[in-house]
Amino acid sequence: MHRALDRFFKLTERRTNPRTEVVAGLTTFAAMAYILAVNPQILATTGMDFGAVVSATALASAIMTAVFGLATNWPIALAPGMGLNAFFAFTICGALQMPWQAALAIVFLSGCGFLLLTLTGIREKIVHAIPIEMKIAISAGIGLFIAFIGLKNGGIVVDSPATLVTTGKLGEPRGLLVLAGIALTAALYARRVRGSIILGIALLAVAGAFIPGADGQPLTKRPEQWLAWPASLAPTFGAFDFGYVFTHWRATLPLVLAFLFVDLFDNIGTLIGVCSRLKLIDEKGNLPGLGRALTADACAAMVGSTLGTSTVTSYIESAAGAEEGGRTGLTALVVSACFLLALALHPLLRVIPPEATAPALVIVGVLMMQGVSRLDLSDFVTAVPCVLTIILMPLTFSISEGLSLGFVSYCGVRLLAGRAREVSPAAWLLGGLFLLHLLTR
Repeated sequence: MHRALDRFFKLTERRTNPRTEVVAGLTTFAAMAYILAVNPQILATTGMDFGAVVSATALASAIMTAVFGLATNWPIALAPGMGLNAFFAFTICGALQMPWQAALAIVFLSGCGFLLLTLTGIREKIVHAIPIEMKIAISAGIGLFIAFIGLKNGGIVVDSPATLVTTGKLGEPRGLLVLAGIALTAALYARRVRGSIILGIALLAVAGAFIPGADGQPLTKRPEQWLAWPASLAPTFGAFDFGYVFTHWRATLPLVLAFLFVDLFDNIGTLIGVCSRLKLIDEKGNLPGLGRALTADACAAMVGSTLGTSTVTSYIESAAGAEEGGRTGLTALVVSACFLLALALHPLLRVIPPEATAPALVIVGVLMMQGVSRLDLSDFVTAVPCVLTIILMPLTFSISEGLSLGFVSYCGVRLLAGRAREVSPAAWLLGGLFLLHLLTR
């Protein structure tokens, strides 16, 4: 058995062993298990069945993590992407008031578009056309966006008609719990406590049982039961409303293309961030084996939407397992098994309040922003597009809009500064597509 694993996953070649890979897989799962609580909370705002989304989240993560690990032999786990689920819930279903069934159909169609772009090699060329400094900025920008969502969900940042955003009522028990949770989770992570993020969520959920919310009831309600059979997927499985999409094609076609655009660069951005943390990107910014990874990633969007969740993509928390020594796809298979076991825990996940998961989002955002230290911000021509990319993602509440504006500025600043030769032909074409997207949105 050991020899078979060694031969298939190249354990000896990558200086690892089964025990190390198992520990790394458990660490990765503990770092990203918050998605089992956070994703259903976000998607349930659209009217989707909470239990079904829990099952869809766990099952889609288990299936696609295993597929990705076997296809690439990378220690990377997949789950519904943060930022993408926010776009699904708050933009498509919220601001645009589309039914969630139609939104699932859009995700599926975008996955089909992903697969087409991947099989033709176009998607890989797009990734290689993005300069290394912009890849770092993309990862950092997504991190800042995720942290912003966490602060918003925890009531630390609220809307204001005068200043757009302002601080919430931090003196209330809810605000104090979130602030304490950020400090606690950060301290646990800094002390290298395994599973610090999920441990922080658990501790805050317990504390929430003794803290009253706005309705006077405890933030964390008592679960009706501790374990249960996995919730049925029936409410969301294959619940595509293609009829709505095709009947209202004049309104939905631009949304399909827009979601494809957002999804495309969200996935690319997250994959770049993960692989940068795992040091899989070479000094030229290229990623060996990218084609297989992108193919699996494209299929993830289709599988996830079929089960009933927003797009499934690679996770930055995979770096936590890498720090524990994970180097192969065996780590991913361990994570996959953990997601399957988590299917029976949905009664507990239902009672976890947003205040318990908000600090986790903030910490994940901070982790994704650590790559900023690799940027040479002393070069003003580099600093402007990178900083714009980072800050515009949360300010526009859109990863794709922040990326578009940042990349257009990357091309524009270099052109006007007399450094147009630094921009490759592929990057000029990509910049033109970004500009066209901004002008026609």
